[in-house]
Amino acid sequence: MNEFVIVSDSTVDLPKEYLQSKQVPIISLSYIMDGVTYEEMDGLSHKEFFEKLRAGSLPTTSQINPEQAREALEPFAKEGKDILYIGFSSGLSGSYNSVRIAAEDLKEEYPDINIIAIDSLCACMGEGLLLYKALELKEHGMSMEEIAKWVEANKLHICHNVTVDDLNHLHRGGRISKTTAVVGSMIKIKPIIHMSDEGKLVVIGKERGRKKSLVSIVDRMEKQMQGYDNDIVMITHGDCIEDAEFVKKQVEERFGIHNVMINGIGSVIGSHTGAGVVAVFFMGDKR
Repeated sequence: MNEFVIVSDSTVDLPKEYLQSKQVPIISLSYIMDGVTYEEMDGLSHKEFFEKLRAGSLPTTSQINPEQAREALEPFAKEGKDILYIGFSSGLSGSYNSVRIAAEDLKEEYPDINIIAIDSLCACMGEGLLLYKALELKEHGMSMEEIAKWVEANKLHICHNVTVDDLNHLHRGGRISKTTAVVGSMIKIKPIIHMSDEGKLVVIGKERGRKKSLVSIVDRMEKQMQGYDNDIVMITHGDCIEDAEFVKKQVEERFGIHNVMINGIGSVIGSHTGAGVVAVFFMGDKR
């Protein structure tokens, strides 16, 4: 049985220190801001990125391409290691398909290794939570095939509850109309968003006022989590740590979950959500 590595991409939005400590190879997506191209893992700091965004910069993002994916994976194939890739939702990016193409090519060239590419149908720290669980299973001695089977069986149980503060970024991404963005901003409407089973971000509700929207994404957890014992919850934010801490406190007080990982949202996904996004990720029965 070959050794194996678990690979993912930069949209997992987990802390760099955690990824480095677990020695997880990461394939980086990129973005262009003010005419400069950045690799997400080595780009602007969280604070710098959102300062530019608030000042009016409009970044564009680029997916992983097959050549980049091959370049990232081939060194492990040459070492005779099997590869399990857990990737960004195909409902939001073509990155997974690029890695799948590269994996098929590499398997032809290196027939003695196995490469499994999984479309997580998750994003941000939802994808990160799936990776976190997969790494735990590896530490507990599971084989690559067993882990892949678990990931496929559980990926639609990774819940994403999201609210954003700036409706204009949702309009830019085609999620809402310009009229909805303008009127909603005027009356302080905050959308509630989740990740569908097709791996797409969908607006499923709205609240008037920021605090109500933050409470709402925690309210939804109570029903969703039934039957699941969450040993960790993850929270991301777009340069609004106080709001993320508020959500963390709600989770701790209401559900007794004290293992809560908070990290700033990455630049690629943050380009589409804008500053002020807050999301909570956990395992549940239905998204």
